[in-house]
Amino acid sequence: MKANFISLATALTLGASLVQAAPSAEKRDSNITPITVKGNAFFKGKDRFYMRGVDYQPGGSSKLSDPIADAEGCKRDIKNFKDLGLNTIRVYSVDNSADHDECMSALADAGIYLVLDVNTPKYSLNRKDPATSYNDVYLQYIFATIDKFARYDNTLAFFSGNEVINDGPSSKAAPYVKAVTRDLRSYLKAQNLRQVPVGYSAADVNTNRLEMAEYMNCGTDDERSDFFAFNDYSWCDPSSFTTSEWDQKVKNFTGYGLPLFLSEYGCNTNTRKFQEVATLYSTKMTGVYSGGLVYEYSEEGSNYGLVKISDNKVTTLKDYDALKSAFDKTDNPSGDGQYNATGGSNPCPKKNAPNWAVSGDALPAIPKPAEKYLKSGAGKGDGFSGDGSQNAGTTSTGTATSGSGEGAAATGGTGTSGGSSTTSSGAAFAVRPATFGFSAAPIAVSLVTAMSTLVGVGMILL
Repeated sequence: MKANFISLATALTLGASLVQAAPSAEKRDSNITPITVKGNAFFKGKDRFYMRGVDYQPGGSSKLSDPIADAEGCKRDIKNFKDLGLNTIRVYSVDNSADHDECMSALADAGIYLVLDVNTPKYSLNRKDPATSYNDVYLQYIFATIDKFARYDNTLAFFSGNEVINDGPSSKAAPYVKAVTRDLRSYLKAQNLRQVPVGYSAADVNTNRLEMAEYMNCGTDDERSDFFAFNDYSWCDPSSFTTSEWDQKVKNFTGYGLPLFLSEYGCNTNTRKFQEVATLYSTKMTGVYSGGLVYEYSEEGSNYGLVKISDNKVTTLKDYDALKSAFDKTDNPSGDGQYNATGGSNPCPKKNAPNWAVSGDALPAIPKPAEKYLKSGAGKGDGFSGDGSQNAGTTSTGTATSGSGEGAAATGGTGTSGGSSTTSSGAAFAVRPATFGFSAAPIAVSLVTAMSTLVGVGMILL
């Protein structure tokens, strides 16, 4: 009897410790193989994985909605995803207080993966005042988001930000983008969650595109990104590998140690034939690129839609047919696509103001109150109804210790964290030029895009 009491006490003690350390929700099982990173490429098991995807945020500027929480709409659209031959969708904002099981399960059954932006218009970095917006309230929100989605095997990747850096002066926000990326990776490890790849979606600006890519891949392993992506509208049909200057981008990124892909593409200056598809999935590019995501699934007033959704009815458009034809005619390369199996880091880019205003790789330490989330979990998210984080919370006033360890990266530092943030006026509307070089990018997207771009996470390019 005494032994039973001891066993019970031991079990209770052990159980309590496991409950305390365990994540707040269980892993969602599926038959889909999680995507992993090897060298500068993605892999599905032993096979090279190329993204054939679309950007998916039905609703446009009329309303902020979560397409993964809309199970019926999700299952409706999966039919077209399969018809197009897609294996990936990108979603720009989700409500982290909602349930996503039904849609994610349906996507997994269809063999479709999710690339997810963790930010929303109200919870994001402000490129004009990154120090204030990098605070514990913000981190709790995005931690709560990845806490839910890391449990799905078909969550392919998380974007820590989108186009936060869109010119030379805004490069001052780069350390905060990199700190957020580091913090998300640290949270996944500290909470014993699957190590879903975390990276950044950049604007395709000649000013500092290469520097941003190099910056996200320099420093110690706990600081580096898992991949890099950028939005690219420089191929405008009729065009070519050289006319679009994609050949120069391949040249510039040859030897880059991280997986690279296009987080948006599909210029609509002229009639879209998606001629770039054949090149993107050819060995001209697959040694460097791992595919891409076409902008965008639903027509939201910017003439980039593949389909029109009205009263829950979906009508395919001419761009849908053009993309389907391009995918149907284009196979992935055989073998490994000539990827760089070694991968590895690169030196940090040198300061070159005003185009690149960052020197070295000193990153802000995680705000002191946010350290507890690494240990005990983020808890529930406030979803779309939350008050927002950009002008709230406790900021970082310290510098992280490089190489302090992936599980607890940046929880210490050479300085201290503290101090409440002050109200910022930096969330002003940013206006995108109509064209840039060969590019013609979307000028009207969703509310997610329009608002988020103002603060550095929007979809709007350049």
